[in-house]
Amino acid sequence: MATEARGIPLGIVGAGANRHDSPLLVPTLQAAKEQVGELPKQVNVNLHHGYDSDKTRTALAELGFTGEIAPKGLPAPIQAGKRWVVERGHAWRNGFGKPRRCTEKRSRIVDVHLYLSAAIVTLRMLIRRATPLYRWDGRPTTKRLK
Repeated sequence: MATEARGIPLGIVGAGANRHDSPLLVPTLQAAKEQVGELPKQVNVNLHHGYDSDKTRTALAELGFTGEIAPKGLPAPIQAGKRWVVERGHAWRNGFGKPRRCTEKRSRIVDVHLYLSAAIVTLRMLIRRATPLYRWDGRPTTKRLK
């Protein structure tokens, strides 16, 4: 999953369990390009140490992105760079039971669950960002979104 700076999903690619993430980097970034449309001229991709290879750097250069990759062998701090935003996005999406323990064999069904959870996460984030800006009489005082 590729996210923007606040955790809203931009591009999602599904794969089987226990697979390494690095082969999915290029399809995920291409999905973000296709789904979002026009991207800023300078896009920075923050990756963890599992992506620390020349192949990844070449792929990022071909796509026109810059990358910050945590070096291998060094312990990552609690919030390693800006990676925590993506991890938080995964946690939001994993809050839905079906994507977390999906046993479907058909990839279309898996993609439906992934895209539905991403849509709900996006909607919740937009509501959270809009709530303090737009106030009205009788607005609920609770911060919990139902």
